[in-house]
Amino acid sequence: MQTAGITQRPQALSAAGGSHYPVAVIGAGQAGLAISYHLTRLGIDHVVLERQRIGYEWRERRWDSFCLVTPNWQCQLPGWPYHGPDPDGFMGRDEIVAYVAGYAASFGAPVREDTDVTRLRRDPGGTFEIRTSRGDLTAGQVVVATGPYHRARLPRLGSRLPDGIASVHSSQYRSPAALPAGAVLVVGTGQSGGQIAEDLHLAGRQVHLATGSAPRVARRYRGRDVVAWLDEMGHYDRGVDEFEDADALRLRANHYVTGRDGGHDIDLRAFAREGMRLYGRLTGISGTRAGFAPDLARNLDGADAVSEGIKDSIDAFIAGRGIAAPAEARRPPVWQPDREPGELDLAASGISAVVWATGFRREYSWLELPVFDGRGYPVHTRGVTSCPGLYVLGLPWQYTWGSGRFCGVGRDAAHLAEHIRGGAGTGCCADVQVPAPAAAAAGTSAA
Repeated sequence: MQTAGITQRPQALSAAGGSHYPVAVIGAGQAGLAISYHLTRLGIDHVVLERQRIGYEWRERRWDSFCLVTPNWQCQLPGWPYHGPDPDGFMGRDEIVAYVAGYAASFGAPVREDTDVTRLRRDPGGTFEIRTSRGDLTAGQVVVATGPYHRARLPRLGSRLPDGIASVHSSQYRSPAALPAGAVLVVGTGQSGGQIAEDLHLAGRQVHLATGSAPRVARRYRGRDVVAWLDEMGHYDRGVDEFEDADALRLRANHYVTGRDGGHDIDLRAFAREGMRLYGRLTGISGTRAGFAPDLARNLDGADAVSEGIKDSIDAFIAGRGIAAPAEARRPPVWQPDREPGELDLAASGISAVVWATGFRREYSWLELPVFDGRGYPVHTRGVTSCPGLYVLGLPWQYTWGSGRFCGVGRDAAHLAEHIRGGAGTGCCADVQVPAPAAAAAGTSAA
C-alpha cells in the first residue's frame, strides 16, 4: 500500500490473531488526537485506542459549570484552532467536548472507542504486543497518550468519615443540587478545589474549605488577561530543561483561577469575608471531628506571593519593552485570619458531604516495560523514552508549560511524529520506509 510517499506493509495478522499496525496510539484525548493528526499528515498508518468515547474525560469527569481557565484563543490543536465568536472567552464543558469531537472528525482520526488497553509489552524481536478488551494487536511503535489523571486520589483518612456524610471526589462532583442538603467540606485548593468551592458558595451553600499550598494567579492585570501577557513573554515556550529542578516542576500544582462568567480571580480571602470558613491542611478525622494543620495564613500568603510575583514579572516586561499599558495599583489582602482553626465538628456544623479535590494517581500497571522512575513517573526526554519506539505524550511540563494543554500539545506531538517517521523503533523500521521529507503529504487543515 502506498500512502503519501510512505510505503507500508498491509496490515498483517500477529501470532495472537490480531491486526498489526506500524504505530498504535493509546488514548484519544487532545494528546492522542494531536499525534494522530500529524501521523495522518505524514501518511503513517496507525490506530488510536480509546478506553471510553472521544471527549469522555471532559464529558464525564467535569462538573456542570466547568469551563476552561485559559482563553479560547489558546485552543490551538494542530490544524484545528478555535474558530468561534468569543476568542477571549472560556469554553464550557459541552463546548470543549464538541471542540475535541469536531477535531477528531476533521481529519478522520482512526479511533477505536470502547477499547481498554490492559497490557503493553515488547517481544524479543522489538514488536509491541497490546492486549485490549476487544482483542490483541501488535505495533512497531507506541505512543502512550493517556495523560496524567488516571485514578482518583482519595486520602485514607476519608474512610473515617461518620456514616451519613457523602464522600465525593472532584471527578464525581456535578453540581450543588446533586449533593445532599447541608454544609459541605471541600478538601484541597488547586484549580478544581477552588472552583468547586466557588460553585457551592455561589449556590448559597455553607462551605468549609481545607486549603493547601497551591498557588494562585490574577485573571487580569494591566489591561489584559494574564495568560496573554505570559504568552507574549514566552512563558509557554520555555523548555523544562531551562529550569534547575525539572522533576519538582512537573509535580507542581496549577495556579487557581477561573474562566467562569467571563473570567475572574479566585480569591479565597474574599470568600472568607463573605462567609466561607477557611482552614489549613486537613490532618485527620476522629469521630465527628476533623483536624487541621496551623498553616492557613501561610497557605494564603504563599498563594498571594506567587500571584504578586507574576505581576512583578509583567511589570518588568512592560517597562523593558516600553509597552503602553494602564498602571494598576496593588491592593492589600481583603481578609486575614484572626486565628488558626484547628478543628471542625462535622456534626455540629451540619456537614452533609465532603468533596475531595485531592488530585489523581498515575496508573501504569498495564505498561510492562522498564521506563519508570521510583515514583512511577515515565522517564523520558521530550516524550522519547529509553525503550526504542515507545513514547509518552500529553504530560504536564512534558517539555513546556503548555505541554499538557490545548496550546502546546501539538508542538510535542509534531516532535514525536518526526521521531516516529524516522523509524526509531525496531518494529517500525520494518514497517515504514521513509522517503525524502518533501514527499510527505501536506494533509488537510480544518482551520
